[in-house]
Amino acid sequence: MTPVHFAFSSAFILSLSGLAFHRTHLLSALLCLEGMMLSLFIALSLWTLQLDSTSASSTPMLLLAFSACEASAGLALLVATARTHGTDRLQSLNLLQC
Repeated sequence: MTPVHFAFSSAFILSLSGLAFHRTHLLSALLCLEGMMLSLFIALSLWTLQLDSTSASSTPMLLLAFSACEASAGLALLVATARTHGTDRLQSLNLLQC
């Protein structure tokens, strides 16, 4: 494994572990998701550059578009949660009360 592949895979795993183990605030969960998407985007971009194929060249841009949509939906949920519940702590959210 090259150092570049190790760096991006470790960034993805660190973001995934941050999402799995430190779920106190919704904003921290959204930041971990964005870190995962950023590492996937850069790794996928480098992969298409190494393969030098034109058929997979639009895949990183498609992933970037989906991550932008995910970020906007996450921020909208964060604002709505903060307005209704007064906080963004995930422990205060209860699906049974909705």
